Amino acid sequence: MLRNALEPWHLFLILAVLVLVFGSKKLPDMARGLGRSMHILKSEAKALKDEHAAEPVRAEQPAGR
Repeated sequence: MLRNALEPWHLFLILAVLVLVFGSKKLPDMARGLGRSMHILKSEAKALKDEHAAEPVRAEQPAGR
């Protein structure tokens, strides 16, 4: 049903709307900010993954003890 949902003309239309709404001078700043945010998110996710892998696995104790 959604095969080929995003065609090249869809991307052109989205880009045109973004330019109309935000202006061509603001778009590079927004893209730079988005790139920085994605970089921070990736590094934090990697740090959490590394932290989780470094933790020793503890056996759960029965509730009665």
